Amino acid sequence: MSLEWIISIVENNWQMFLRGAYYTLLISISSTIIGALIGFFIGIMHTIKVRKKGVKFYSLKLFNFLLTCYVEFFRGTPMIVQAMVVFYGLDIAFGIDMHFITAGILVVSLNTGAYMAEIVRGGIVSIDKGQYEAASAIGMNHFQIMLHVVLPQVARNVLPATGNQLIMNIKDTAVLNVIGVTELFFQTKSIAGNNFRYFESFFVACVLYFIMTFTASRILLYVEKRLDGPDAYQKEQKEAI
Repeated sequence: MSLEWIISIVENNWQMFLRGAYYTLLISISSTIIGALIGFFIGIMHTIKVRKKGVKFYSLKLFNFLLTCYVEFFRGTPMIVQAMVVFYGLDIAFGIDMHFITAGILVVSLNTGAYMAEIVRGGIVSIDKGQYEAASAIGMNHFQIMLHVVLPQVARNVLPATGNQLIMNIKDTAVLNVIGVTELFFQTKSIAGNNFRYFESFFVACVLYFIMTFTASRILLYVEKRLDGPDAYQKEQKEAI
């Protein structure tokens, strides 16, 4: 590896690296947000309880079955295959011609939503049942219990897992180069193809991926600490001593 070549590659191609990092972050962040919303929606739907008879019960059961099929499909198939199916398959089968960025965001969002659904479901299940009973006792319905009691706690509990999902998305967007998304891996491959310095070119890409994932993890850690608030209990202990 030559330091001079690395500096030369960065100086001559910084715009391509920057454009690739921009698309990587755009797809990763937007898909994580959309995927988290999908996960919360499915998590809430799976926890709705109705009387075990009537049209409402069987309609909810059918809808939850379809949601479960979606979750299992996207968790059980590689994202690179999902990208090919969504981008090329929908065009061939139904004539749906999507822009590659739109297709990329759609694929990563659906993939993230499938994983977030299980994460949110675990967060909802972890809430003590006494809180549901107490909220029901004061007249809250399922939606009010979720909105005012359960989801604020679940959002805090699933934040670390959501951060991990964001970091995974930053790295996994590389597979979207198969449908022509010009993210960081795609741009780096083009740069390396032009100068034939594959090691130095992808070393620069490694550094950029690390900067993005490390920055994302530090920001999420800061948000977690802000949500936790000051550690007032320990301060009082010290003052008492």
